[in-house]
Amino acid sequence: MRTRRMAAGAAPLALPAALRRWDRRAARWTHARGRAAVALHEFVCFGVKQASACLFGGGMVLLLGLSWAFYPPHATLARYDFLTLAALAIQCALIATRLETLEEAKVILLFHVVGTVMEVFKTSMGSWIYPEASLLRIGGVPLFSGFMYASVGSYIARAWRLFDFRFTRHPSFATTVWLAVAIYVNFFAHHFLPDARWLLFPAVAMLFGRTWVHFRIRRAHRRMPLLLGFALVALFIWFAENIGTFTAAWRYPAQHHGWQMVPLSKLGAWFLLMIISYVMVSAVAKKPARAA
Repeated sequence: MRTRRMAAGAAPLALPAALRRWDRRAARWTHARGRAAVALHEFVCFGVKQASACLFGGGMVLLLGLSWAFYPPHATLARYDFLTLAALAIQCALIATRLETLEEAKVILLFHVVGTVMEVFKTSMGSWIYPEASLLRIGGVPLFSGFMYASVGSYIARAWRLFDFRFTRHPSFATTVWLAVAIYVNFFAHHFLPDARWLLFPAVAMLFGRTWVHFRIRRAHRRMPLLLGFALVALFIWFAENIGTFTAAWRYPAQHHGWQMVPLSKLGAWFLLMIISYVMVSAVAKKPARAA
């Protein structure tokens, strides 16, 4: 079975020497104690890589919570503006420390623009609001909101590189681009035309239903259905969205008189947004390499 590798920008960065030594010692210790210990070691390595991939998104969610709890309500710098500047600082730090490549940063910037355009339209249609004042904004949309979309792209780009993604039965890049364009257009058009999601979900299933993603935690590659990966990431975005609305970073119409959980129906929208983000990242990683 042919497996295709897509290399996201630069080659994966080497682990720090101290971390490599710890990993080798842990590997020797676990191999001497059987399969359960080896599995535990791999699980810990998986968690460390996932935490690294979530640096930008996790930092943004943490900032939402801390600023909601502790930011002075009458500060000269508005909370939303603080979040925008803090997000820029995190992005610059990731690039400066080479935790994120310039190619990845370009895609993330593009996703910021795409997300902001959609935010401006959606807020004008009353889909949600940003209740606080700010200076750094376009219309009713503070600029930090684009970084919330960019954090999804950042996670995918970093996970792609850290886990050395490879794919079996992956659809062509051109086909996925057309699907992403259709999804993005529908986010706008469904306000005026019949919602096309009943066509888009089957299209996603048809294109990616036979696709497996192979990911390397330590040495061997494991695999899972790519659609399952999309669904799991969409679920975690939904959790983050609940945190965002709880901290009043934005509010849906049903939350104007008090917070309540974001409905599970939003999972579908995040699942489709995942496709757009995935295709953008694959624009950097679309060079095929030798079969695995």
